[in-house]
Amino acid sequence: MVYDERQVIPFLLRANKAAYAGKGAETAPSRPNSHDLRYEEGPLTYHDSYLGGRKFAGETALWQDKIPFWAINYVGRVLGDGFSGDFLREALLLMPEESPFRGPSRYTSGDYAYLCSVKGDFHWFYGYEEIFYQGGKIYECAFHGGDIQ
Repeated sequence: MVYDERQVIPFLLRANKAAYAGKGAETAPSRPNSHDLRYEEGPLTYHDSYLGGRKFAGETALWQDKIPFWAINYVGRVLGDGFSGDFLREALLLMPEESPFRGPSRYTSGDYAYLCSVKGDFHWFYGYEEIFYQGGKIYECAFHGGDIQ
């Protein structure tokens, strides 16, 4: 499927802010005990579904006219005390347009630091994000994704 990145990436940024990062309301679970968030604008649909909590795995996918065309899979875990879901959401709200996968390459607030590295482009990528609290690593998440047919 051919899609226009100039429309899709801004949509993804808006959907991210309306869903998990923006503390959006969950929809009915698509699988037993899953957490699901959905956002729609015209022909575009965003659906994020994840399992777990302190150890988690999930997928965010995009559809145009009910045809899936892009997805990101992720798996992560909380490693130590001091983890703040609110800090993670703050970082994810800053998803950059030039790298619209998770959060920015670096974000700090108080005793927290978020780091994210990505290789590839919107069509095929993989990356890793970490959160440090008072210098100690307390969270990690690996992700990968790109175009699907």
